[in-house]
Amino acid sequence: MGQHEHDHQHSHDGEPRVQPHCCPCSHGADASGISRRGFLGGMGAAAAMGGVALTGLSWSALAAAEPGVAPAPPRRPLVVKPIFTYSTYKHAPQTSWRNWGGIQTQQDADQETARIKGELEQLRTTVDYPVQFLPVAAVHSVAEAAKAPDFASADVLLVYAAAGDVNGIEKLGKPVVFFLRHRSGPVYLWYEIISPRYLRQHTDGQKVKGVDPQDVVVDNYNELVWRLRALCGVRNTIGAKVLAVGGPGGWAAPKAPQLAKDLFKFDIVTISYPDLGKLIEAAKEDSAEVALARQRAGDYLKLPGTSMEIERQPLDSAFLLEQVFRKLMVANGCKAMTINGCMSTIMPISETTACMPLSTLNDDDYMAFCESDFVVIPAGILLRNISARPHFMNDPTYPHDGIITLAHCTGPRKMDGKNFEPVRILTHFESDYGAAPKVEMKAGTKVTNIIADFKQERYVGLRGEILCAPFLPICRCQIDIKIACPDQVLAERMPGFHWMTIYGDYIKEAGYALKKIGIGWEVLG
Repeated sequence: MGQHEHDHQHSHDGEPRVQPHCCPCSHGADASGISRRGFLGGMGAAAAMGGVALTGLSWSALAAAEPGVAPAPPRRPLVVKPIFTYSTYKHAPQTSWRNWGGIQTQQDADQETARIKGELEQLRTTVDYPVQFLPVAAVHSVAEAAKAPDFASADVLLVYAAAGDVNGIEKLGKPVVFFLRHRSGPVYLWYEIISPRYLRQHTDGQKVKGVDPQDVVVDNYNELVWRLRALCGVRNTIGAKVLAVGGPGGWAAPKAPQLAKDLFKFDIVTISYPDLGKLIEAAKEDSAEVALARQRAGDYLKLPGTSMEIERQPLDSAFLLEQVFRKLMVANGCKAMTINGCMSTIMPISETTACMPLSTLNDDDYMAFCESDFVVIPAGILLRNISARPHFMNDPTYPHDGIITLAHCTGPRKMDGKNFEPVRILTHFESDYGAAPKVEMKAGTKVTNIIADFKQERYVGLRGEILCAPFLPICRCQIDIKIACPDQVLAERMPGFHWMTIYGDYIKEAGYALKKIGIGWEVLG
């Protein structure tokens, strides 16, 4: 959490003093004139912002229902319906009796159906996301394919368009990807005509809605793989259920929770701080749960590259708090959570900060966010569901000399999804209290940065490379990254506030996914 605040108090010398917190509505009134106390006060306020309040929770019920440390649920597989469209022909003297293409007879079609099945089975075993391929529908038109018994269960239609009629497939209510052959097998007719006859409908401009040139792949299965990876991310993001501790919010954007609900169909459930406080107090009295937290903290300290630079108690309390969060998520069918007022509000209740719990939950394949910032939370959930790698939600600074500093106190250690980066366990910076990780993210690592705008209309993508993980007097997890565009371009074009950063290059997937959701996309550099 960084010091980025528009509200001010006066210091003893009369000069305005910036409040030490990130969220502009964490103290006083937000842009709508609603105070944070009023915003969080009661079920009606939560429901108005797109959240349903949880009531009647008890620690005994949570502990009995979810004993131990529950793992995060896996991503749901993307269900793909392969459709092979073809035509067969009979020789007719002195006429043009056949179209372009290497599929001419039923035997050709049968061989191609078997080829498609084999290629998809091989692809299924090699991709890094869950995918299920339904049986190939070999048909003469997409209208026939829509009659298949398993059609309704498909998330995506993958059309091998050798010939036949593909018109109208965009009206079947599912994302469509075309795979055409040039050199990977018998050449397809639609390799010639998909642009003028289908996409442009015999005009000079794009006419079909919902399918465009980016949905067409020729020969290259690697091109298909990243598109399906993006669609797997969309499949797992739309309709996500998010636990909002202290209620949903948005950095400088009071409408952010409702926009997340409208665009991403998020199901936001809330728990109030008084109710959370009762659960934490009960957990403190649960000797087995306290022992488990202490054991897990000890195991964490034994991980290679772990340095402890504070007293042990805040770390033990952090693992106990994490167990409370974890049980709440599991009990309510949530893989994602966020916490509002994550500094002064949570500290007296938990006797620590939420920094370590959010970090370890993200390492364990949950999705945990501080500040309840629903401006950027959708981007984080989407990136995680695309990449299966934890997000680093951060505060950006100002670009200069080809670099920008990104920092927050909640960074995960398993940034590549598998291996633990070195960490120093310190206090949360602004409060100098609790336990927070300083993750030493690896120099030379390529990263993807997603910058969400306040209106959920235009996201910006930016590739970068980690130069170093400095130790400035700012949020504990911090990296300087080399940016892939001129400083002035980034300064002029970056919207919103918080960024989402992940290891690896997922710019193509993010842009493709956002287009399916209906959000604009701009890549800088």
